[in-house]
Amino acid sequence: MTTKLCVFDAYGTLFDVAAAARVAAAEPGRAALAAVWEQLSEDWRRKQLEYSWLRAVTGDYVPFWQVTCDGLDWAMDRAGLSEDMELRERLLALYWELAAYKEVPFMLAHLQARGMATAILSNGSKDMLEGAVDSSGLRTSLHAVLSVEEVGTFKPARAVYDLVGQHFDVTPEEVLFVSSNGWDVAGAAAYGFRTVWVNRAGLPVDRLMAQPAHILPDLTTIPELI
Repeated sequence: MTTKLCVFDAYGTLFDVAAAARVAAAEPGRAALAAVWEQLSEDWRRKQLEYSWLRAVTGDYVPFWQVTCDGLDWAMDRAGLSEDMELRERLLALYWELAAYKEVPFMLAHLQARGMATAILSNGSKDMLEGAVDSSGLRTSLHAVLSVEEVGTFKPARAVYDLVGQHFDVTPEEVLFVSSNGWDVAGAAAYGFRTVWVNRAGLPVDRLMAQPAHILPDLTTIPELI
């Protein structure tokens, strides 16, 4: 089956979710954060994901920005930084301008040169995604930015993957779906997309309902799969 569309998850796939804490920790006067930024960043991301999954199960949807704020509050509490409101605001501001991984611009430009349609499908709120896309300079390399806000639930709900077919004239088999999240890849593969797991950390494959068709260490060779 010919691939007509390449769809990317956003956070952790195109955009480096650790960048906010890493950048803030390098700023003057951030010694307390510098000592714990890696753990804080890991906790922040983990809680962000856990809260989205639980809200998808219970049906208590809130925008991803609220989930992101709640996850940071938990992480800062664990790190003993919950009283530093200025730091909280700085970390949240940086989340709107996360850096793309270094290989992303070249990879998207290569796909664009080959005439491949590209899109983001993310749990992120629409305004968050638009901010990250603009600040990273990826606007002209993407044909669409799709947010779960349209359906009021989070991945891996099938209603989210349905958005791809609603916005593009493609069947699931004509979509190459790329994510750094094993659970997202499993959901997309079970839906019928051809999938790529970007396994930057070298983790084992998740024991879930479907397996990735391809596993890559980063996004560099995505164009070779088209």
